[in-house]
Amino acid sequence: MAGVVVLFAYNGLAVGVYAAAIPSVQARFALTPLMLSALFISIGVAAIASMQVGGRLADRLGARRVSLAMIPFLFIGIFGLGQAPNLVALFVFAMLLGFGNGGIDVAMNAIAVQVERQRPKPIMSFFHGMWSVGNLVGAALLVSLTPWLGGLAASGVQVTTGIAAGLGLVALAVALRIVPETEPVIHTDAAGARTPIPPEAYLLGLMAIAFGLGEGTGMDWSALLVTEVAGVDATTGSLGVAVLAAFMVVIRLLGDFLVARFGRRAVTRFGGACAASGYLVVAIATPLPVLLFGWALVGFGIGMIAPQVYAVAGHSAGGRGLAVVVTFGYATFLIAPAIIGALVATVGIQAAMFVPAVLLSGLLVLARIMPGRAAPSR
Repeated sequence: MAGVVVLFAYNGLAVGVYAAAIPSVQARFALTPLMLSALFISIGVAAIASMQVGGRLADRLGARRVSLAMIPFLFIGIFGLGQAPNLVALFVFAMLLGFGNGGIDVAMNAIAVQVERQRPKPIMSFFHGMWSVGNLVGAALLVSLTPWLGGLAASGVQVTTGIAAGLGLVALAVALRIVPETEPVIHTDAAGARTPIPPEAYLLGLMAIAFGLGEGTGMDWSALLVTEVAGVDATTGSLGVAVLAAFMVVIRLLGDFLVARFGRRAVTRFGGACAASGYLVVAIATPLPVLLFGWALVGFGIGMIAPQVYAVAGHSAGGRGLAVVVTFGYATFLIAPAIIGALVATVGIQAAMFVPAVLLSGLLVLARIMPGRAAPSR
């Protein structure tokens, strides 16, 4: 179990440092909105390609090997992102980071599924909680170090990405020793013919689209919505994303108890209802405390969903099924800001929040394919 925690926590830390470094990187290279979009797309394409390759290799060679192979891509990519001397190098290192992130995302979830099979109670939410903790630590590392470096954002990014890379070397050394061995997953029938990906993997992919849009919208638009609607300054507005992220961590650390008590289906339905309710609140409310309560509901609900969807995908369809589901969710997370941005420009920021509310409500129906309380977690 400790080895899987290392994988999730370091992946979260690397992504947290990357996300926190984006404003500084944009300023350093004078990236226009179009160039920044191209950078995001490059990272996303590399990640999606790695998900497809990583999922199949995880089944064929074992998820442990794939996870360990992805860690160097993460720490080389994050180090290069902070030290890149020119725009070409920036794109190359960013794509390395994206490739490592996509591959390890699928493979570490595949290991987590195999670990969960050997345990009497669910543990998937805890692993995702460790990712969220790593994410917060990575972002906080940059924020806390920059003032000690004279407030120079570029210096803060260079030092923080260097530390993140060093921690990656440590994580790799530890993971090599303690990440459990995993068995290849064979997808053939009694006659030796290759079996197709189960249809439920694509239904789980639809669920991933819903929570991908919900999470992506919250992370990218919560602070701006609070700032504009409540009429507060940008620093106060950032409480929106802080509340969202904090409640995601809380529920992921508690989620396994809820799954053991009520089953994955009930937890997923409650998560969808909770997140949809939160979006309805931020779509119609204006007072600051009420808006923050709405984003807390969104984080509380969204944090429940992904671990359950990924767990069921891994249990039922192995690494290749996980690759399908993770790709659906990740791709939607990437394009969510653009979709919501177009809606904001057309109907306004609050009215745009009805879209994730409707999609997340759909989980109440789609969750019927999830195992109920009486079904074993394996």
